[in-house]
This record gives sequence, C-alpha cells and structure tokens, in this order.
Amino acid sequence: GDIVAVIVVQSREYYIFFALFLGFAFMTMSSEASSLQPITEDEKLEMIQKYQAFVFDLDGTLWKGSTLIKGATELLDLLRYHGKKVFFVTNNATMSRAAYLKKFQSLGLKAQQDEIYGSAYAAAAWLKQKKFQKKVYVIGEYGIVDEMASVGIRTLGGPEDAGKYVDFSSGDPHMEVDREVGAVVVGLDRGINYYKVQYALTCLLENPGCMFIATNTDSRGNFSQAQEWAGAGTMVGALIGASEAEPLVVGKPSSFLLDTICKTANIGKEQVCIVGDRLDTDVLWGNKNGCGTLLVLTGVTSEELLKSPDNKIVPTYYTETIGDMLSIKDKLSSCVIS
Repeated sequence: GDIVAVIVVQSREYYIFFALFLGFAFMTMSSEASSLQPITEDEKLEMIQKYQAFVFDLDGTLWKGSTLIKGATELLDLLRYHGKKVFFVTNNATMSRAAYLKKFQSLGLKAQQDEIYGSAYAAAAWLKQKKFQKKVYVIGEYGIVDEMASVGIRTLGGPEDAGKYVDFSSGDPHMEVDREVGAVVVGLDRGINYYKVQYALTCLLENPGCMFIATNTDSRGNFSQAQEWAGAGTMVGALIGASEAEPLVVGKPSSFLLDTICKTANIGKEQVCIVGDRLDTDVLWGNKNGCGTLLVLTGVTSEELLKSPDNKIVPTYYTETIGDMLSIKDKLSSCVIS
C-alpha cells in the first residue's frame, strides 16, 4: 500500500524509526510471493464463478512436447459446459494456427481455429493492421511464413535459409539483401545460423525504415517432456546484440493479442483469467492487463522460483497442474455459475 512518513529532522529517534519502518515495508512487499499458498477449493469455485473467459497457454500448461497434461481435456470440457469462453494463446511461433489446430485434434483436444492465437499470427495481424506492403525477412520457421502468407504478406528467409552460410574465403564478404524488405520478424528458429542473423542485420541497417519485430522473447520452452530448450529469446537476443536496437514484441506479455481476443469475444479484460506456466509472460501479461491469473507448475516455473524473495510477479492463484481444478467438478453442479 501507500507509505506515508513524517520525519522530524532534528530528532535522531525519528530517523531510526523511519529507517525501520521502510525496512519493514520492503520486507512486507518482497514476502508477498513467499507467503502464497496453493489455490483452495473455495477459491477454485470463486475463480470459475468470477471469470467469463479462460485463456490457456499451451507448452507447459496443456501439454509438454507431444504429451498431454493429465486433466487438460476434462477441464476444458467442464469450462465449456458451464458456458465459459475458452481461448488458447502461445508464444511458440513455429506453427501457424491451422497447424496448431491439427495438434489439438491429434491430442484429442476440442478447439476451433478462431480460438487459437499464436505469436506468429500476432506478427502477421499487427503488420496487416498497419497496412504493411513490403516484404518480411523471417528468422523463424513455417509458423511465421504461413501466417504472413495468410494475410498476403510476402516473405523470404525462414526455413529456406537454414542451410545457407556466409563465404569468408575471399577475405572481403558482402551481404546483398532484397531492398523491398521492410520488416524483420524474429521467432523461435531451430535452424538459426550466422547467415540469417547477418541478412536480418543488413536489412535493419541498410533498408530505410526497416522494422525489427519479435514474436516473443521467451528464454526457454518446454518442447519435450523431460527438458527445457532454448527459446525465441535466444534468436531475438542475437539480433539485439548485433543491431543495438530493441524490437517491437507482439506476443505475450504485449497486450496486442489480449486486446484482439477481448474485442472479438466482446468481453472486458477484468472478465478474463490467464492460465499458464510462466511468470514473465503469462502471469505478467494478465497482471498488467487487469486479468486474473492462474499459474501452473508443470512448465518452466517451480514453486521455489515462485516464492523466491527476488520474484516480484505474483499470480492471483497457483496450483501444481490444471488437473487440480477438477476437484470441484461435483460442487459446480450445486452452484450458480454466471
């Protein structure tokens, strides 16, 4: 809360009191995360009654790699049964919305393509909104390429440049770039190489007005069940280091996708609960937009990290896994769900 202090300059005792008071206030604020407790049964009911829409992260929340997290299907069915709107937002830009829909279907999850929002889609939608007419150079995969094509934006780079390299044998290499490139879009790229970074850098330095757009800056991702992997922040960081420029980030925690969802669904942000596994994207995204947030510990965030004195990003609720929410299934039938 607000701290109000009155100091009497002449009094040493007041200096001591003020210092102790500030120290106590700081300890109180820093201990907010450390004092968190897992969501209770009453809070679960409160959460489902309060929010009209639930926005789920994918990797680390609904699945890990190609393995569905237990309870995911049942929870989504439960929310829909009680009239809640369900959306899915991922920062993983390696696949388009159409490709993600196929993954949902392969895992037995019900979804419509217009419920799925990815950071690759966000980049394409943002450029379309700006009436962008030039070409995009892609450091990324087919997710970005396909989403750009879906809104009529021409691309180069991406997977097509995965095997390319810069020839230094002449001793005086030179990178020629397409002068029609008006934006560089960077996302997760498992085929990243020096050629791509240099091509993107040259576009930013030599093509007037060329924009630097990042789908997201996640440091790591849950792309398999057993390990964490380098995320898009690795690729974005390389270009930041080379260009000494900061990108426009269109994925979480940017508000762009949430604004789009709320406008499409005709709901206010205060009616939305974000469910995800990351503090610095999912929870921060929800907190800064006035949404409720439910952190799950099946992804990159451990309970130790959540409750660390260094952590200042605090979710509304947290639980071990989304399957924990099913414990109130029978109680919901006796409650009035708005």
